[in-house]
Amino acid sequence: MENIVSIKNQELEITLQKKIDLKTKPLGSLGDLEHLAFKIGCIQNTETPKISNPTIVVFAGDHGIAKKGEVNPFPQEVTAQMVYNFINGGAAINVLTKTNGINLKVVDAGVNHNFENNLNIINSKTVFGTKNYQDEPAMTLQQCQDAMEKSGNIISQIHSEDCNTIGFGEMGISNTSSASLLMAYFMNKPIAECVGSGTGLNSEGINKKSSILSEVFKKHKPQNSKEALATFGGFEIAMLCGAILKAAELKMVIVIDGFIVSSALLAAQAINKNVLDYCIFAHNSNEQGHTKILDFLNSKPLLSLGLRLGEGTGAALAIPLLKASVDFLNNMASFESARVSGEIEK
Repeated sequence: MENIVSIKNQELEITLQKKIDLKTKPLGSLGDLEHLAFKIGCIQNTETPKISNPTIVVFAGDHGIAKKGEVNPFPQEVTAQMVYNFINGGAAINVLTKTNGINLKVVDAGVNHNFENNLNIINSKTVFGTKNYQDEPAMTLQQCQDAMEKSGNIISQIHSEDCNTIGFGEMGISNTSSASLLMAYFMNKPIAECVGSGTGLNSEGINKKSSILSEVFKKHKPQNSKEALATFGGFEIAMLCGAILKAAELKMVIVIDGFIVSSALLAAQAINKNVLDYCIFAHNSNEQGHTKILDFLNSKPLLSLGLRLGEGTGAALAIPLLKASVDFLNNMASFESARVSGEIEK
């Protein structure tokens, strides 16, 4: 899962840039769409990239700390209730994937609920949610490794169905707390700079959340990336990390959503830096920590719409831009083919 190669190919880069520059337009006039086409071409190692069967995978899992209700305004039961909403087609991610012709897969990564076998959900539960990291690590190292391997297998299956572009979403009450802890660990930031409102905390709630998570952070001393993921993560975040690594190994275009998915990416890139070569950042979340993660990863998102919903909604909105970028690269006329005069040499 960690055999990820760099996309660096100087000869291809020169060819792609020349192809972009010779389209019937002023140089650079399609802005970020040009950068996007260039990157997708590099990821796919071709002058004629394509977006095939784009898919968003939503991983859902529960968190032990949510049972106390100290860091989350919604009860833990909402995770399972929202999974049913996904299955029934009623959530924002259902609407946006349908609007934009994107496949949607929902994964039970560790929800504290028994789902019936006949539901349209991938059952990949390790256990019924994490432990409370106020008392002990969220999961064992073996459980974390198992979750990462399971998600890798899911991605391999999706890839085998002629999918080369994948986005990720999540659902899990209190998972912004896990994301904040992981951000603090991987970016060496104080917890107060990582904590936001999550599903709607007011300023008093944010301060309380920050205080609680600061104590959690002091309690544990993870020695490496996977241990940090096991200590602070949710099963959905561990599966996100494994899924991102496997998708990069398979040379897929990876569309990164918001704060939670980006926290999983922090763990993935600490395991293998080359994973970033395959990532396109969908949007800048309204969760305060997300902008700092994007800055840390030196990454520019495609959209800034004030979203902070999760579910992969930002990824679903960004994928049409990926389609547009490869379409202009493949289908727009060049100055030569259109017999249009190019820029006058000075």
